[in-house]
Amino acid sequence: MRKLTSVDVCSGAGGLALGLERAGFNPVLLLDNKAIACETLRRNRPAWNITEMNLLDFDPIENPDPYDPDAFEVDLLSAGLPRVKSSATTKRVETGLELRLLKATVHLAAHVIQPKALLIENVPDLVTAPEFEEVRGFIQSELLHLDYKFHWFVVNAADFGVPQDRKQGVLVALKSQLFDRFHAPAPTVARHITAGEALLSSMSARGWGDAEAWATQANRVAPTLVGGSDNRGGADLGLTGTKKVWAQMGINGGALSDEVPGPNGIQESDTSGSSLKKLTVEQTAILQSFPDDWIFTGKKTLRYRQIGHASPPPVGEALGRAIATALRG
Repeated sequence: MRKLTSVDVCSGAGGLALGLERAGFNPVLLLDNKAIACETLRRNRPAWNITEMNLLDFDPIENPDPYDPDAFEVDLLSAGLPRVKSSATTKRVETGLELRLLKATVHLAAHVIQPKALLIENVPDLVTAPEFEEVRGFIQSELLHLDYKFHWFVVNAADFGVPQDRKQGVLVALKSQLFDRFHAPAPTVARHITAGEALLSSMSARGWGDAEAWATQANRVAPTLVGGSDNRGGADLGLTGTKKVWAQMGINGGALSDEVPGPNGIQESDTSGSSLKKLTVEQTAILQSFPDDWIFTGKKTLRYRQIGHASPPPVGEALGRAIATALRG
C-alpha cells in the first residue's frame, strides 16, 4: 500500500502530524514560525523536512529554493491552526492573526498546492456558529470552483481515548469524486478514560501512598488543556472556572510542579501550602496522549504551551485514517 503524502502547516509540537503519520501519511513538509516548536519536531523526527517560517510569508512557488516543486503534489494539506476568536458583543469574527492564518491556509490549498484533501482543525464554533458564517463562506468560495466539497463536524478527543474533554471543530474538504467515500471517524473507545486512570502510574511513581485514592477522586476526563498566550503569563491550567473543576479533582490548576508527589505526598517545588497536587509538564503530555518518548524542548512554560496548543495525536490518527480510506477508495 503506497504511502500517502502530506504538508502540515502551523505544526507546533507535532500532535496532528504524529497522528497522521500513524494513519499512513508521510509529511513532505512541516511548517511553523516558532523556533522552539521546530526544535521539538527535529528532536523527535530528524528525517522530517521542517521549515521555520511564518505561514503568512510562505510561498513555495515564488521561493522554490530549497523547496522541491514536485514535493507539493500531495494528497493532504493539514493545519492545526491557532484558535480563531469571536466577539460576544458584536457577533463578528475578530480580524486577528488567527483568522489571517486560517485564510492563508485556504489560499495555500486553493492557489498553490491543490491537494486531494484539506484538513483544518479549530474551534467547534467554526462549524456551526452564526458569527463564523462569513468565514465558512470564504473557505467554500475559495475552493468550490476547484471541485472541492466539504464535511464540517465536531469531534471530542475523549471519544478517541484522550483523557480530556476537548472538542474540536473540523473541516475536511475533498475533491468531489472522493467526497462520498469520506465518513467522519466514529469513537474508538466505548468508555472515556478518566484523568485519574491516565495519571495514576505517574502519581504513584515516587511512592505516594494516597495516589490510588486521588485517582478514584479524579473520576472524570480532564478539562481542556490550554497553552495560554505566548506573550504573557506562566504555566497554569486555565481560567478561574476551569481551575475550580481541577480543584474538584484534587489538582491545583494555578501552576505546574517540577516533580510528582513523594512518599508523603509532598512536591518539593510547590510552596503554595495547598493540599491539592500540581501536575507536571510530563503529566499534561499524558493528558494530551502524546507518547512517553516524545520530547518537548525548552523550559517548563514553553514546553507546557507546546503541549496545551497541540492537537492530541489520537484525534489526528482517527481523522487521518478516515481521510486515507477516502483517498484510497
